[in-house]
Amino acid sequence: MVALAAAEEFPELVLPRVCHVPEAHDWSLGDQAIEWCREHRMRLDPEQEFMLRSMLGLSEAGLWQSFEFGLSAPRQNGKGEVLMARELFGLFVLGERFIVHSAHEFKTSVRHFKRIEEVIRRNPDLLARMKRSPVGQQRIVGFLYSHGDESIELQDGSKIEFRTRTKSGLKGVDDVALLVLDEAQILSEWAHGTMVPTLRASTAEHGPQLVYAGNAPDKEKDDHAIVWTRVRERGLELADESLVYHEYSLDFDTPDEVPEYVARDPESWRRVNWAMVRGRIQEAHMQKELRALGWRQFITELLNVGDYPDTELVGNQEISDAAWADCEDTDSVLADPVCIAFDISPSRRATISAAGLNQHGKKHVEVINSREGTNWVPERLAELCAKWEVVELVCDGFGPANKFASRVEEQTGLKVRRLNSGEYVDACGMFAEEVEEVGADGKWMSNLVHIGQEQLTTSVRGARTRPLVDRWAWSRSKSRTDSGPLISCSIALWSAVDRDLGNQGEWGIL
Repeated sequence: MVALAAAEEFPELVLPRVCHVPEAHDWSLGDQAIEWCREHRMRLDPEQEFMLRSMLGLSEAGLWQSFEFGLSAPRQNGKGEVLMARELFGLFVLGERFIVHSAHEFKTSVRHFKRIEEVIRRNPDLLARMKRSPVGQQRIVGFLYSHGDESIELQDGSKIEFRTRTKSGLKGVDDVALLVLDEAQILSEWAHGTMVPTLRASTAEHGPQLVYAGNAPDKEKDDHAIVWTRVRERGLELADESLVYHEYSLDFDTPDEVPEYVARDPESWRRVNWAMVRGRIQEAHMQKELRALGWRQFITELLNVGDYPDTELVGNQEISDAAWADCEDTDSVLADPVCIAFDISPSRRATISAAGLNQHGKKHVEVINSREGTNWVPERLAELCAKWEVVELVCDGFGPANKFASRVEEQTGLKVRRLNSGEYVDACGMFAEEVEEVGADGKWMSNLVHIGQEQLTTSVRGARTRPLVDRWAWSRSKSRTDSGPLISCSIALWSAVDRDLGNQGEWGIL
């Protein structure tokens, strides 16, 4: 095993508590990468070199032995240096044409960009390969400084892009050879689902590779730890041949289980923080952090003992409580024109919702009616169409509501738009995107509002998803509460955006 070989080469190597490295046919690229980093004055710890080598094993067919690599360690130990080494080696040596580095926060992404730039600028042979101005070839133009769209590009067109995880994700991007997901403990399923498929069309010589780096989450504050927890669960099984997984942590299931004498023991700190052994983190400073931080935070952040969500119970929760609460505006009033959607649950409970703009020009969703039975729906929709300027009536064309569409058309005199499966998936994704939109400063910046209705909030919290190839949709059968309010609001919002209600007629308060 690689771990045993590394231990023999570096007797004082601080090995991770969990170390899953599937055997590979050829480790020479890992050795080459380590030597290349040394030649280019990238000072990696033995632990970091071990990690770099472990992710670069090749199968007998010459492809990456492991499609995925996961690294979990306490903060400020040097995860970023491992990512930087892998990205630079991929760009300058492996010829990986398109690399994407993604972080949750803008400042984290920019910091990583600047560190890579520093390495390139202090190595003349690397700087010589940077893209230059077509006029005279003197001015280097390969470093793109653009808020939220930083990149490093070589003369041959190979590049690294640095992205924050906004609602647009990596739409329109393909042929990614290496996708690096930093701050993996804050990675939503929606962001993960939109980014990973960009690897499918990769033409890289050794195939695509997906890298995760993060630290232990605390489910009391981290809303988006499901993806990272699932990666960890596979790593703990020590059986997935397509995953390399390293975890530096104390051997406890939750922060509350760590005895005080263990958490206060400097020897415990050294087992988890290899940077202490290498002299970059001082014991005296850890003592200060112990006094400054909350007890639970100290154990989670610096000893990497997390409180992980139950992936079986949580399911695919795409909308966090924090983001949903941030969208609440009890003073918002929906204005004409509107789009109205209706949905029926498997238990025969019907919901009618509307979407449009409010008095301030923000997107507004609202549940109009939600109650047992279905016979009341056509008549109620007719009343609403008589009262409001309804641009479109919509429903899921493959859901239970489709059976009532003809009756609704007869009662209202309006054509019901029946969404196909692709449109329904788009509607679900759009709703989650709108709620979870985060700005460059890491704060919520959604343009969507709701008025805090209990039935809608309950529907959002209990919603679960079902996979559709490499995408997902709200699931009526898996959801833990009535999914009708969420589904009908998602469809109504999609219709309102599709019909561009902001350009329809005069906006008056209903």
